[in-house]
Amino acid sequence: MLRSILVAAAALTSSTEAFAPQTPSVNASRLPNTELNAEAEIQFVRGLEEKVIPDIKLSRARDGSSGIATFNFANPNVFDASTASEGEITGMFLADGEGEMSTTDVNARFMNGKPQSIEATLVLKSPGEWDRFMRFMEKYGEANGLGFVKS
Repeated sequence: MLRSILVAAAALTSSTEAFAPQTPSVNASRLPNTELNAEAEIQFVRGLEEKVIPDIKLSRARDGSSGIATFNFANPNVFDASTASEGEITGMFLADGEGEMSTTDVNARFMNGKPQSIEATLVLKSPGEWDRFMRFMEKYGEANGLGFVKS
């Protein structure tokens, strides 16, 4: 399973950034330890952690004033029969030690009447929200063996 998160910066063709499986060459010491030690998780039902690592695509306005994060989860565990009793999908919640970010722009894709994937879109309306999202992704990446790679 490809466990990488692709980051495509809209309108910037010369630089791209990505979350990818962490390799020994990644220098994690550049990041504040206090943030990396906090647990970060994604939930569709409050209290039920989504175990599937999503593909995430990012785009950002040239002036940095806004951005969009699009998450795609292939066969998420929220569709498992064992989790049906936990509740219904009410949104996507990104929770960590700093608090929570959320969106209700969540869509399921079906094939032959069976759910196959979830696509969720998180709109980042300010540079502060973008920075907060990136801090969450650093924590989420660390918790799931991913590292931030700038190319």
